[in-house]
Amino acid sequence: MIELSEVRVRLGEREVLKGVTATLTERRIGVVGANGSGKSTLARLVNGLALPTSGRVTVLGEDTAKAAAKIRRRVGFVFADPDAQIVMPTVAEDVAFSLRRAKLPAAELDRRVRAVLAEYGLAGHAEHPAHHLSGGQKQLLALCSVLVLEPNILVMDEPTTLLDLRHSRRIAQVLRELPQQLLVVSHDLALLEDFDRVLVLDDGRIVADDEPRTALKRYRELMT
Repeated sequence: MIELSEVRVRLGEREVLKGVTATLTERRIGVVGANGSGKSTLARLVNGLALPTSGRVTVLGEDTAKAAAKIRRRVGFVFADPDAQIVMPTVAEDVAFSLRRAKLPAAELDRRVRAVLAEYGLAGHAEHPAHHLSGGQKQLLALCSVLVLEPNILVMDEPTTLLDLRHSRRIAQVLRELPQQLLVVSHDLALLEDFDRVLVLDDGRIVADDEPRTALKRYRELMT
């Protein structure tokens, strides 16, 4: 469960979120809004990458202001630009890097890495240079590097922004099959059409919170 109670976030002179309250229990939750509406800040609150100026955020029963490091071990975050998350030379090494603190035996480490790469179609690229992958493959690699840690919740910020239609559809299929609770920020409205719930943000406030068809209709009205 993700709970936000009267959350305000101020960055310098600007108040990015203005008293946001929500209890998020559904498996797949989308967040939409114009640029600058506060949606990416809301996403970062969920794993402690951002902290509220006032109010309270609790995730899996923990207060992010008090247990951010603990929460980040249970909440994975995939950024819009996968290049920002790729830190090692090869695909397998990049996934293995995520497990560096687990201190696993070499055989178990290799097993986990190979398993997650096989699950998402990257087994044949294990020894390839990570930055030479296609955009869609890089996004899958960034996802693998998070999922290998077996998080309870997965937060994704614009997962299809840099992808062509074929790879966007692949990511959409992956998101349908993941067992984790998902919070997905996206301008790709088609991606969110079969989600369980969509929040619409405008000027730092939730202005719609409903099933996708109703919420996305409200968002389209705001944009016109």
